[in-house]
Amino acid sequence: MAPLAEPSVLFAAAELAPLARVGGLAEAASGLARQLRADGVELDVVVPDYSDLPLADETVEEIPVPEWAGGVARVRRGVHDAVGPIALVATAGTAKPHPYVDTNGVGWPDNDVRFFGFSAAVAEIAARTSPGVVHLNDWHTAATLGFIGDRRPSVLTIHTLGHQGWASPQWLDRLPHHSHAYAWYDSCNPLAGAIRLADRIIAVSPNYAREIVTQEFGSGLHDELAARGDALVGIRNGIDVTQWSPATDPHLAKRYTAATVARNKPANRRALLDRVGLADEHGPVFGAVTRLVDQKGIDLLLETVWFLERLGAKLVVLGSGDAGLVDGMRWAATTFPDRVAFVDGYDAELAHQIFGGADLFVMPSRFEPCGLAQMQAMAYGTVPVVTDLGGLHDTVVDADADPDAGTGILAPWPTGAALTDALHRGAALWRDRTRRARARDNGMAIDWSWAGPAAQHRELYRTLVTD
Repeated sequence: MAPLAEPSVLFAAAELAPLARVGGLAEAASGLARQLRADGVELDVVVPDYSDLPLADETVEEIPVPEWAGGVARVRRGVHDAVGPIALVATAGTAKPHPYVDTNGVGWPDNDVRFFGFSAAVAEIAARTSPGVVHLNDWHTAATLGFIGDRRPSVLTIHTLGHQGWASPQWLDRLPHHSHAYAWYDSCNPLAGAIRLADRIIAVSPNYAREIVTQEFGSGLHDELAARGDALVGIRNGIDVTQWSPATDPHLAKRYTAATVARNKPANRRALLDRVGLADEHGPVFGAVTRLVDQKGIDLLLETVWFLERLGAKLVVLGSGDAGLVDGMRWAATTFPDRVAFVDGYDAELAHQIFGGADLFVMPSRFEPCGLAQMQAMAYGTVPVVTDLGGLHDTVVDADADPDAGTGILAPWPTGAALTDALHRGAALWRDRTRRARARDNGMAIDWSWAGPAAQHRELYRTLVTD
């Protein structure tokens, strides 16, 4: 029997690392696109043109879009060193210093025009290039199916349901096709429309796919998702194992592999503590590289800092976000200067040093569609302490519940009490050299690359064009 045909794919996203990076969407879109191309998929990657980034071998084309989107979209095609061939699309209002918000963290008032316009341009590109599959990501591209007249095979990936792009109901009149699907109570909801129209819906982990059909995690769209039945599938994200590898990481004080981790990782612990001004005393070092937002459970982490001395532990946190949580972390570092170090912002070098130098990685998320940091931590032999939900459930095996296969510690609920207990168990695991080594080695032995997830995407694409 002949193998199924490999279709071409139009892949549209609002973020793509490193061109435009806000959260996990950027890393996931970039990692998947890179792996699909390596596997031979003909992929047309389309991203908003936020900043006139220069491209090699650039060509420029103008394509029609509705008058409210500027009448004409500029499409710049070329090659970027980090991502390869790409199409950058500018419509009315696209260019901004941040994809979504101003310096005060407030959404741009014309975000509806910007991303509906981008979706209209993606639909026009699809009409001109006739891809085998249109692959959309999150709400920013979800209106595309309302601008595409012919129902070509389509995929929607949900990276998070927390943002849905609600807009005025007047937008329903601007969608030339399938506008009824986007009607949501007294608004136009791009994500709801694409959930109803896409041929397949991908959640970024199998457990997240199970969670989002429930009222607790479905953000109001649980019934719509449940109604799609088998069209909703879960495919776990991967990580870029060329960027996140302790064997080649230029930011580490001493590189290591699974064979040398026990010998070389302590040098990175010492270097990390030196950099953030903490003494290297006996006891576990917890690390966190995170956005300081409610989703990530940073307030729960702040509840636990009182117990660090009892655990003989230290905590190193790198991140930025909500002003109140930033102030809370500053308070913790000031109140417990020998136990807590906090760096506000994002520093790529320090992020890598935390993954390489910490003993345990703490991630007390209230929800986590997939999560990348826990996989990056395990790749570095840093044992994760996480909540048991979303993709964290799919990627971390509790070492107390399964001593042979365990890779970390799972807190059953996102509460301060559950996290405190999980940190205690993490510290106990660290003190038992045999158990620590087993959990560390189990995590490092897993292939966290995009190879497996990309293969699942390719199979889904092939199935769509042969159905």
